[in-house]
Amino acid sequence: MQITYFQRKPYDFHYSIEKLFDTIRTYLPEEIRFSVVTCPYHSLGITTRIKNILFAYRNKGEINHITGDIHYLSLSLPVTNTINTFHDFTFLRTSNKLKYAFLKLFWVTIPVKRSSIVTVISETTKRELIQLTGCAEEKIKVIPNIIPSHFVPVPKQFNSHKPIILHIGTTPNKNTERLFEAIKNIHCQLLIVGKLSKEHQDLLQKYDIDYTNYFKISEEQLTSLYQQCDILSFCSLNEGFGMPILEAQATGRPVVTSNISSMPEVAGEGACYVNPFDVNDIRKGILSVINDDTYRETLITNGLKNTKRFQPKEVAAQYVAIYEEISNSIK
Repeated sequence: MQITYFQRKPYDFHYSIEKLFDTIRTYLPEEIRFSVVTCPYHSLGITTRIKNILFAYRNKGEINHITGDIHYLSLSLPVTNTINTFHDFTFLRTSNKLKYAFLKLFWVTIPVKRSSIVTVISETTKRELIQLTGCAEEKIKVIPNIIPSHFVPVPKQFNSHKPIILHIGTTPNKNTERLFEAIKNIHCQLLIVGKLSKEHQDLLQKYDIDYTNYFKISEEQLTSLYQQCDILSFCSLNEGFGMPILEAQATGRPVVTSNISSMPEVAGEGACYVNPFDVNDIRKGILSVINDDTYRETLITNGLKNTKRFQPKEVAAQYVAIYEEISNSIK
């Protein structure tokens, strides 16, 4: 069996999909041969995307797996032996109706129709895909993301005097502004990963928050921030998955996250859940983790147990089952 993995040409500091499948491939059985085909052009503009489509046609294999983002490659690949993996649909959140229609057609509707099997990383993403395309449920397989192996438990004495709160991401769905308001007057230090807007900076100054901002950091630096922090705040408004939850749990840190979208599915019993639209509820959740030692330790213990569901070996086996299903169908 030969698998051809198609992956995008990544930008600096945007290579999470590539890392995911790099790890999964190390757990494939020896009898599965594979090649990794990286698109020669960034996915920008019509011309470069057409070139990527033609490139995919020239490099198609026995079983083709589009690992994410560049779903439009499906236009040149055979339906019977192509898999598309969808991570989320944040790229469709635009007020431009023409852009939305274009992206939906070439990144979602056509790729789904031109796939033998579609995989998604959460039940939330599955529901959204069905809503967008009307795709039959049996065509969609839910296979979660994995936790990178370098995220391991690192015990730390909780800083109850001035806890360090880690916040990952500053895009609109990350709910950054409500977090700022929620922690005003809480004696803490905030570590923010992501580019801050002028509005963000003004709010931080207004609420007199002690913070440090990190932007375009390496994987090693990010891992270090998880180890430094006392709490992860991930009160997002919507997510296709929510990797920071698992990264914090694997490090042995308590998580405060949203009670909506994919977050409960990913975090299991290892998180304090809050209403992300309610500033007071976010504040209440963070304070409960700070002030209740027993509750905090329970979250950490449950979080570590939860991470066992997302180990590379188990996830790789689910992909192998799909490859075997397609291989048998095309014989």
